Amino acid sequence: MIKLLDINNLEKEDIYQIWNGAAKGVVRSDEGNIAWSFEGNGIRTRTTFIQAFQQLGLSYVELPNFLKTPESVQDLAGYMDSFYSMYVLRDNNHARMLEFANATTRPVINAMSSEAHPCEVLTDAFYLQSKYDSLPELRILLWGPVTNVFKSWYSLSAVLNLNLTHICPQNYHDSKNKVVFSDDINGQFDVVITDAWPTGFCDDKYTLTQRILMDFGCPELLPTPPVTVGNEIMFTAQTYPKFAGYAQKKSLLAVQQSIISYLLKD
Repeated sequence: MIKLLDINNLEKEDIYQIWNGAAKGVVRSDEGNIAWSFEGNGIRTRTTFIQAFQQLGLSYVELPNFLKTPESVQDLAGYMDSFYSMYVLRDNNHARMLEFANATTRPVINAMSSEAHPCEVLTDAFYLQSKYDSLPELRILLWGPVTNVFKSWYSLSAVLNLNLTHICPQNYHDSKNKVVFSDDINGQFDVVITDAWPTGFCDDKYTLTQRILMDFGCPELLPTPPVTVGNEIMFTAQTYPKFAGYAQKKSLLAVQQSIISYLLKD
């Protein structure tokens, strides 16, 4: 059983089965009761997960600050597993989430943590796979400082052997990941992915302009929301001719439904 829905814990076959389910559309009802705890705003992720529960015919109970109780994860899982068939958790404390996932007998979906944002990245990669047919052949560029989103892209690259380059400051380079790191702004790419800057980061060199995109060969721009103009990009995304578009995020619902169904069957 997959204990924690994180890309590090998936095999290539798992990912493609999830994407196949998203492409076909999961319409059947599942049996189950979901424990749902959501830290922060996350308006897109919150919107689509709740609709996924509803459309799958699942009951769910919101349990605010689920992982913030001082009790041990063994006690928390021991008491709660009698009531729930799955946990969907968004909490900044990745270590605590991992400890809980190892303690429970139920699957846990990481709806975002400090170290990963797997559902977001699986959705964006599903969109690119659907549009371009062969994801490993795409020249994908991550632009800017390391974030939880980019760490999930590293994980996906390791599983699917992607052609992934990350242009970021030297102090973020990490030879342990299967990624080409650079702080030299050049090259030709098919897709450029941005993410919101982490708190405290500020470097105008990594504010993306349309001129830089032109130098990259006019790749598709796939910004990870929420987007801050003046930080990760200098312009409003919809003014760039090859912006992926707002409708691209519609796939969040289909991918999340497929993830839920896949893990409940596991």
